[in-house]
Amino acid sequence: MPTTIALLAAAGEEQNPLLPATYDITWSIVALVVVGLVFWKYVLPMFQKVLAERTEQIDGGIKRAEEAQAEAKAALEQYRAQLAEARTEAAQIREDARAQGQQIIDEMKAQAQEESDRIVAAGHSQLVAQRQQIVTELRGDLGRTAVDLAEKVIGESLADEVKRAATVDRFLNELDTIGANSVAGK
Repeated sequence: MPTTIALLAAAGEEQNPLLPATYDITWSIVALVVVGLVFWKYVLPMFQKVLAERTEQIDGGIKRAEEAQAEAKAALEQYRAQLAEARTEAAQIREDARAQGQQIIDEMKAQAQEESDRIVAAGHSQLVAQRQQIVTELRGDLGRTAVDLAEKVIGESLADEVKRAATVDRFLNELDTIGANSVAGK
């Protein structure tokens, strides 16, 4: 056993347990350089290509989004303009309808007033005609009554038609004069 311990002691002095052996370091550096070259020659260009494509897609997506946003904004402005125009048109239609309604009301009032005036005029002319008829009938009745009373007062017959007509006309004219004076006095 002393030989094993002596070998270990001799090896322990030569080798630091924290540092690997020189051949391990050499081969590790060679493997690292080969992997680095393969990575730099093949993997890195592919990675850069994928990154460039994704960057381009993202930039294109952003550009398309900005274009879509600009189109949406333009469409919104157009919609707002159309909405404002529609509101203006609706207000104009309402105002026209109010004006037409007022015009119809005014026309109906004018027609009603004309009809009322026509009815009043017809009633007035009918009243004048009836008054004239009644006055004529009353003149005739009053004339007969006056002649009858005069015959009774005088005691003789007033059969002469000319005398009777003159007496009746004179009496009625006196009544008209009295009636006109009483109406003018009021």
